[in-house]
Amino acid sequence: MADGAAAAFVTPEEIARQFARSRRSEMRKGLLLLAPALLFLFFTFLLPLGYIFRLSVYDPTIHDGLPRTVGALQSWSGSGAPNEQTFQALAHDLIEARQADTVGSIANRLNVEAAGLRSAFTRTARRLGQKPPSDHYSEWFLQADPVWGEQSAWQAINQLRSSVSANYYLAAVDLRRSASGAVELVPEENRIHTTLFTRTFLVAFSVTALCILLGYPVAYLIATSSKLISSIMIVLVLLPFWTSLLVRTTGWIVLLQSQGVLNDLLVYLGIISDENRARMIYNLAGTLIAMTHILLPFFILPLYSVMVSISPVYMRAAQSLGAHRFYAFWKVYFPNTLPGVGSGALLAFILAVGYYITPALVGGQSGQMISNIIAFHVQSSLNWGLAAALGMILLSVVLVLYAVYHRYSGANRLVN
Repeated sequence: MADGAAAAFVTPEEIARQFARSRRSEMRKGLLLLAPALLFLFFTFLLPLGYIFRLSVYDPTIHDGLPRTVGALQSWSGSGAPNEQTFQALAHDLIEARQADTVGSIANRLNVEAAGLRSAFTRTARRLGQKPPSDHYSEWFLQADPVWGEQSAWQAINQLRSSVSANYYLAAVDLRRSASGAVELVPEENRIHTTLFTRTFLVAFSVTALCILLGYPVAYLIATSSKLISSIMIVLVLLPFWTSLLVRTTGWIVLLQSQGVLNDLLVYLGIISDENRARMIYNLAGTLIAMTHILLPFFILPLYSVMVSISPVYMRAAQSLGAHRFYAFWKVYFPNTLPGVGSGALLAFILAVGYYITPALVGGQSGQMISNIIAFHVQSSLNWGLAAALGMILLSVVLVLYAVYHRYSGANRLVN
């Protein structure tokens, strides 16, 4: 009997090992359940994000397409035209580029760096294929196109000699490298990206503030009304989701345009004259109005979910202790809604930063945002590297702002 008791006895170390094995087994089962979601996240978010980052820093077009020229330019001083050996190297590279059918891609990349180089490059390559020079390469190139005697053409090739560079990021914040290699601002008339970044974040903050001002009373009314009234208001909040974003935006065009419903009503009431109709569309005001309407439900719903969980006992207790209704609301009720305010505001802000369709339709020239220029580089100019750099900067700024918000606003309450 003593032997049976000894056999049944399990040491604490054995219990710990069995517990650890059980935990590992449960963790493996949990990971298997999460595997489809993790794979979906990897292939639809992380992998494309990595590819976009690669596009923003890696561009081997010039390095691989003009290898002899890139090597010869290493001894170039950066002023004036390079030596005869560099022209000879460019001639050999152009002949090989014609054979490899890469003249077009090289010309497009050079044209992004220096406008006008595409036509000069393709014209020179075409003439070189018909009658290549035997000597005096520099004279032949200058006769083929005078641009080869300009410092800017060689500077463009020299700046793109490395496959990995920060050129796209410099261009994304309106910077460039001078002939000496120093970083400098582009001319003032060409500084469009920093203006668009500033406008984008100002619009995003403004839309978020408007969502807070308009959405908080609505969420409070829904949370504190009777069940019937609350259900009706929830349906009204969700109603915009039942229609297309394009339809909602077009509706604002109909309402706000010069000959639209709102202007006609103001003229009918005598508030404004027919000759002085208000401009409320195709400008920054139109962007703010339309985006606030579209993003308002994204703020109201998270806030309502927090408000509905707050017991009314807290307010009654504060008032029974002598607090004024407004004072009780401000000191008792409002602090409990801050997690909902934070989550709704964060959701509205992140969506506003990257919005494209609404500013494109109702923004006009003054209401365009950084998303519009990213779409332009992707669809029209085909400068995917610059578009990728703009997107990565936008993502980085949003992540930094979120980290600051999480650090100083107690956002960990949203998780806990």
